[in-house]
Amino acid sequence: MTDKTRRGARITPEEALAYHMEPRPGKFDITPSTPMTTQRDLSLAYSPGVAVPVQAIADKPETAYDYTTKGNLVAVISNGTAILGMGNLGALASKPVMEGKAVLFKRFADVNAIDLELDTEDAEEFINAVKLMGPTFGGINLEDIKAPECFIIEQRLKELMDIPVFHDDQHGTAVICAAGLLNALELTGKKIEDVRIVLNGAGAAGIACLELLKSMGARHDNCIMCDTKGVIWQGRTEGMNQWKSAHAAVTEARSLDDAMRGADVFLGVSVKGAVTQEMVQSMADNPVIFAMANPDPEITPEEAHSVRADAIVATGRSDYPNQVNNVLGFPYLFRGALDIHARAINDEMKIACARALAGLAREDVPDEVAAAYGRKLQFGRDYIIPTPFDPRLIHVVPPAVARAGMDTGVARRPIIDMDGYTQALKARMDPTAAILRGIHVRARQKQARMIFAEGDDPRVLRAAVSWQRTGMGQALVVGREHDVKEKLEAAGLADAVREITVVNAANSRHLDAYHEFLYARLQRKGVDREDAHKLANRDRHVFAALMLAHGHGDGLVTGATRKNAHVLAQLGQVFDLRPQDGAVGITAVLHKGRIVLIGDTLVHEWPEADDLADIAMRGAAVARGLGLEPRVAFLSFSNFGYPISERAIKMAEAPKVLDARGADFEYEGEMTVDVALNAESAARYPFSRLTGPANVLVVPARHSASISVKLLQEMAGATVIGPILTGVRMPIQICSTSSTVSDILNMAAISAGGLGIGK
Repeated sequence: MTDKTRRGARITPEEALAYHMEPRPGKFDITPSTPMTTQRDLSLAYSPGVAVPVQAIADKPETAYDYTTKGNLVAVISNGTAILGMGNLGALASKPVMEGKAVLFKRFADVNAIDLELDTEDAEEFINAVKLMGPTFGGINLEDIKAPECFIIEQRLKELMDIPVFHDDQHGTAVICAAGLLNALELTGKKIEDVRIVLNGAGAAGIACLELLKSMGARHDNCIMCDTKGVIWQGRTEGMNQWKSAHAAVTEARSLDDAMRGADVFLGVSVKGAVTQEMVQSMADNPVIFAMANPDPEITPEEAHSVRADAIVATGRSDYPNQVNNVLGFPYLFRGALDIHARAINDEMKIACARALAGLAREDVPDEVAAAYGRKLQFGRDYIIPTPFDPRLIHVVPPAVARAGMDTGVARRPIIDMDGYTQALKARMDPTAAILRGIHVRARQKQARMIFAEGDDPRVLRAAVSWQRTGMGQALVVGREHDVKEKLEAAGLADAVREITVVNAANSRHLDAYHEFLYARLQRKGVDREDAHKLANRDRHVFAALMLAHGHGDGLVTGATRKNAHVLAQLGQVFDLRPQDGAVGITAVLHKGRIVLIGDTLVHEWPEADDLADIAMRGAAVARGLGLEPRVAFLSFSNFGYPISERAIKMAEAPKVLDARGADFEYEGEMTVDVALNAESAARYPFSRLTGPANVLVVPARHSASISVKLLQEMAGATVIGPILTGVRMPIQICSTSSTVSDILNMAAISAGGLGIGK
């Protein structure tokens, strides 16, 4: 089972196509890493400046790793002859898959990768094309090439090229399988050299699995390989080739059923249903079953456990424990190999990867990882393989791979300071994805009935459908049935009208209660009964808020169609959302691996010192909710009293308010934004109480907060989440009018997770 075909949430064709089309076709851009603005920059980047590294590389070829991207660039190459489980659809059709693999390299290990689709089924043409591109890349990842050509291509390229060549469909599965098996055997008290192993599926992945396990100590005489024609036994001639023959066993068994009797381990890379409960019953005590068929396992964990409670079961599925997922391997194998400028990825490096993964699963799991997955993760029968989003993978696996590469002589440039290398790996990863994933996983655990207040907007409807279909909870859409139906049809989601729940004043059974509640709340504010009824009936924001107030939904997201101020005012008819009520808007800005929270971007127009202290405390609470240790900076155009300005006084007073309150987080000010965010600038003020760059920025007024956020978004391309409405009793979040479908989903997830709730 590979990372590419995990099942779980329902994905429609329309959603998949929209994902690949928006905001621009494809899944990645290429951006320069050096300045490209002035004439001098261009002269250095190209002629005449480029002549200097050209000559340096000509004189010493190994310096290509110093002066070009070669040392952090992998080619993801296919001819499309074995795409996923779809077969031979051709080179062009494989491009979305290869682009996907390229972005996984970047997402998980900060490896730059580019996809190359070769339009040939001739192995020699393929080999020659890849060989000729060798100077460009630090490594080659082969993908989706049918057998037996994949064996021939990989072996020849390994012989011809002096950079790592790795066919992930073979070795990626093998490495993760080996890691899981090491731990399964540890739990059952068995040794790899003693266990009887049966493998079903004699394709590229199956053969690679058995070869790697034999190199780790499994005995040839204890291993039986099966294919569609049964056991591969010595003397069999039907359906054989040289790769199968290498694993032919001396055995009387002729069928998978025969082979399974008394077996300790089953490894499946074959087809759904290949293993029966009777076969599982016939296995040895404490059987280990890796049913990795794609996308449905040879036997489900429920089926296996119903007849053998002592079984340890792994699959390729993300909705079961013990997922065998290639993304645990290939990014980190290449990371370690690239960082030593390796000539190859050898068996020792693959084994080191497997052992590092196995070791990581035995360690205590950080609280934030367990919280993100919604269950206690502890080494045992349901946790023998680390989760793909464990942040420790990046600094645990590559060093192990690098050490193995150095020990076996394939490193051009060995790493001298391994501790420094480990710290550098920790710093490479952008925390943005982990934070967003944590938000969504916590929301999924809640299974909230999410109220989407603006059912007349196609973006909101697409977000509501995605909420329902991706298993986040129930989508309640405020709108008119016929209007919702028409807009869903126009978006290619006509069938979704049966899945979401459309709610409005005309079909609500609770309208009388809503009327009375609203009238009681507003009658002393100049609103008579008739006006209160009209407000509840006609304003979708008010109606949605009344639903939430009466427990007819668990969370509310709105704001995509109207300005924040208007939406906040309408919601304020039902809830207390004024500055004096403790409401604060905190916006998260994510850019190039950095996260800062800016407030107040929603509620306080011109806060005074006490208000600024409130904003700081709300910002610190949001930071902790996102897994950050808060460091708050009160921003101004001055630093600690200079230049003197009346406008800066309140920013200097706010920390004193926090002193009096005994705030339990770091804070300092007033200061300029460069001192808050830049360690070198901050070094000029050694008395500062901040131990590192600030991640919560409190600004003097709402207009300056809004300007800051939008400037970062437009000029720097920062990702913006929020404003996150916090300090309120109910799970309400307000989007911006420029929100995308993903933005709306993020805000819905924040609402469901209760990040803003608090008084």
